[in-house]
Amino acid sequence: MRMLRASCALAFALAVLGGWGARSAAQVEAVDLHLVLAVDVSWSMDPEEQRLQRDGYVDAFRDTAVIKAIQSGPAGRIAVTYFEWAGADIQFMVVPWMLVDGQEGAHRLADQLAERRIGRHRMTSISSALEYARRLLAEAPGIADRRVVDVSGDGPNNSGVAPVTLVRDALLADGVVINGLPIMLKVGREGGQGFGFGQDIAELDEYYARRVIGGPGSFVIPVRTRGEFATATRQKLLQEISWLPAPRVVRVQRLLEAPAPLVDSYDCLVGERNWQRYFLDRGRF
Repeated sequence: MRMLRASCALAFALAVLGGWGARSAAQVEAVDLHLVLAVDVSWSMDPEEQRLQRDGYVDAFRDTAVIKAIQSGPAGRIAVTYFEWAGADIQFMVVPWMLVDGQEGAHRLADQLAERRIGRHRMTSISSALEYARRLLAEAPGIADRRVVDVSGDGPNNSGVAPVTLVRDALLADGVVINGLPIMLKVGREGGQGFGFGQDIAELDEYYARRVIGGPGSFVIPVRTRGEFATATRQKLLQEISWLPAPRVVRVQRLLEAPAPLVDSYDCLVGERNWQRYFLDRGRF
């Protein structure tokens, strides 16, 4: 009996010590943010735009204000991953999950982005990109109170799961915040449709605000000129990384004033319909 009691006491002591060890490890692994950067590389993005987009992230992670924001949280570090996407089955990992806690880590991330080749592929599946981001978050290192998916793109969803809101809502139910960087450089060209395949829409910022982003403090920052890539990317990262609440000023202002019935009636399948119309007009269906 004494041996049994001693064994039980030893087991209890080991369990307690094991529990403290687990908690210590969790504290060591804590990060302030899990950040997934999902970047569009569909054909509607020309090579110069893709390079400007990539360079915007490279410059941002070398920026002293961004590095300071990374160090401003309780843990003083974040976990970041960066992938490129296009059609439903096209997602390419560029930088796997990386812990960044200061200048050295941020510059290492920027260097990897600068060195990696940029792809270019067909179709635009925001829904598949969000699904992929959800899988990445399930594998994220450490423990974070905040999880953010950052989507940049120059057109509406036209392949993969439709409507895109189905995948968005699944992420929001997981407590993930989704922000958007709609790229609107071609708006106004070729009759307002941009690239020529009928895929671009004049109010892509509105589409992103209504059908892509979501969660507390979520926002949209549109890019309307080539010179805005760097400033928009930096501003976006500062808001996502900073421990301070994001200011509302960067939201699409007219959406804040839009009546609820207008929001509810917005066509979330505009990209899919445009793509189908493009092929119907050419007798391919």
